[in-house]
Amino acid sequence: MVIIMKSVLVIGLGRFGRHMAQKFLENGHQVLAVDINEGRADNAVGDIQQILIGDATDERFMESLGVGNFDLAVIAISENFQTVLEVTVLLKDLGCKFIVARATRDVHKKLLLRNGADYVSYAEREVAEHLAIKFGADNIFDYLELTPEIGIYEIAVPKKWLGKSMVQLSIRTAFHVSVLATKKGNQIYPLPHPSHVFEENESVMVMGSMEDIGKIT
Repeated sequence: MVIIMKSVLVIGLGRFGRHMAQKFLENGHQVLAVDINEGRADNAVGDIQQILIGDATDERFMESLGVGNFDLAVIAISENFQTVLEVTVLLKDLGCKFIVARATRDVHKKLLLRNGADYVSYAEREVAEHLAIKFGADNIFDYLELTPEIGIYEIAVPKKWLGKSMVQLSIRTAFHVSVLATKKGNQIYPLPHPSHVFEENESVMVMGSMEDIGKIT
């Protein structure tokens, strides 16, 4: 997979913002971080090279950053929704190309989307839901939500599938899920051939609803 380098503006260096900035940097992107709190900025200096101390609700300060030149802005402020909303509107007015904001309530998400945010994250909720699904079932190793109804699940090969091929099992018709890949150790084999015979020492990546996944795990 080829990753195209992006320029990212991260506003707020609490745990969420700092982790986001670090991850962007790890993936080869350029990051400028902004925080009004000098202590938080100092704590992040070892991990993030470009940090400015300033008020993200100050139009003159934000305009000086050249907000419109960034590919993406992440508003990682969590303490005050009013501030998040103000920064969202300001970024939009200054020509920001894509805005990711953070919310803790549904009503906040709606307001942010109506006022310039392109994507709103429920940071803690999303992590909690992911972990609840991952660790709530013994045979689910990992999970990625695609829609509220559909996800991609890494599961142990169901016992009823062992020693049988995808053709023999008629997986889509019989189980209403799609097999996207198989995995042995750390090696992933995408789009297995219909003649693939499932073995005990592998896991499978399947796409489907939680209800249908629950029936086969």
